[in-house]
Amino acid sequence: MGPRWKGKAAEAIALVDPMSKIVSRLQSSLIESDSHGILSGRSVLLAAHVEQTETLNQACFGRPIITTEKDKQWFQLSLEEAFYLCYVMKCIKIVGGNNCPISDTELLQYIAPKKDRFPVLFKAYAHLRIKNWVVRPGSQYGADFVAYRHHPALVHSEYAVLVISEEDGDANGRLRVWSDFQCTLRLCGSVAKTLLVLFISKNGDHGDVCSSYVDNYNVEERIFTRWIPEHSRENQGTEPKKSFKSQT
Repeated sequence: MGPRWKGKAAEAIALVDPMSKIVSRLQSSLIESDSHGILSGRSVLLAAHVEQTETLNQACFGRPIITTEKDKQWFQLSLEEAFYLCYVMKCIKIVGGNNCPISDTELLQYIAPKKDRFPVLFKAYAHLRIKNWVVRPGSQYGADFVAYRHHPALVHSEYAVLVISEEDGDANGRLRVWSDFQCTLRLCGSVAKTLLVLFISKNGDHGDVCSSYVDNYNVEERIFTRWIPEHSRENQGTEPKKSFKSQT
């Protein structure tokens, strides 16, 4: 299943301004302005000026918040997005309640109790983002994430992403039996998405929660599709159709 572009000009627009260039512009802009995000429960608030607002929207980081302030736009970043911008791209700093920057390790120690499986989910998120996929929540499709080839305004999401980890044990019961695969694949097919499963495994013992231990996870990709016999036949389309009559 290939990309499903929204409109005739969408693919050309994406080729002219690929996601890698957009993210690079965002990184440079945030570093130049010494941007700071503010911890707010299970999200991070980031203030942006006019140019950054456009680039954040193009790069699909965060969601704009409507406020009465005219000189800046606030964005609500998910925990994965905030940690990615802070830890991987190193283009924002996160501040706590005392308005002082906190370290990557302190940020991870803050996040870990607030979101189950965060290190595993973040590793999957970062794995896709580094490959220049746009990553959005996938709960409405029964997945952890959905992945877009470019901005969602230009193309439909291509993959429904499930994140499976050996650390989950029986807590994550998805895809444990064959019927799970069948149901999941049928659901993905009904919304025109390919099922991408990311298997996350740890490399050695991590010890205490620290920022560097998220690098000790390995990611293995597997794409699952339904096998349709008709699509595998030789001389497809030349075999005469057979008619069946009911017997009474």
